[in-house]
Amino acid sequence: MNTSAPTLVVPKIPNSRWRITSIATPIAVFLILHVFAFRGTEFELGALASGAEGMAAFLSDAFPPDLHWDSVLSPALEATIVTLWIGLLGTTLSIPSALLLAVLASRSTTPHRITYQLSRAVLSFFRAVPDIVFALVFVTAVGLGPFAGVLALICHNTGVMGKLWAESMEETDSGPQQALAASGASRLQQVTHAALPMVLGQFVGLLLYRFDVNVRSSLVLGLVGAGGIGLLINQSIKSFQFDAMLTQIMVVLVLIILVDWLSSFVRRRLEV
Repeated sequence: MNTSAPTLVVPKIPNSRWRITSIATPIAVFLILHVFAFRGTEFELGALASGAEGMAAFLSDAFPPDLHWDSVLSPALEATIVTLWIGLLGTTLSIPSALLLAVLASRSTTPHRITYQLSRAVLSFFRAVPDIVFALVFVTAVGLGPFAGVLALICHNTGVMGKLWAESMEETDSGPQQALAASGASRLQQVTHAALPMVLGQFVGLLLYRFDVNVRSSLVLGLVGAGGIGLLINQSIKSFQFDAMLTQIMVVLVLIILVDWLSSFVRRRLEV
């Protein structure tokens, strides 16, 4: 019988040189990357200082804002409402495609591994292509106007929202779904009666967040001809009507504040 005491293994304490290297290396890499980034983007604070005179001239032309109702304010309000509709339709009309791809791109609900990979690839494509690129494509296809903006947001929002929804379903408890599978429920029944009800609150919260983002995005899409207030801002800049541009931006600011407040209010009600 072996009565010897067990050997106590003492972990090695890294020396100070190793500690310094482990800290200094990431910092050095971080600084080197920023050096290349500054050079690649031609980032120079001196250029900003030298352009102060031009910025001052721009601000002097923009203030005070042009508040004429017929020529500026009324068209700005109408175009802002169109921008709101673009963001709304771009969000809601992407729900069916985003939901279908999310179910197929979630490991807990997809019927097959190949389907999972293909759905992930489709979502990655829609998410990788910026909405402004989609807008340029659809402006070429259907012409100038808000319809192109809606189509662009549908495509891009499908990729973003589908990815977020798929990850939400993967993070849920798979117990209820497995119980339904054991009782003989079909794949569709498992999804509709177990997977989706558990993430419905998260789905609505993410949808409201995307609506907030899409309203902002629809402003940018207008700059490339997709309608809305962005188109008016672009026209004001090109015609050097900076006072009208400032009024249009103020109207947009009010819209963004209202949409943000509404989204926050609905999310708080859902949490209750």
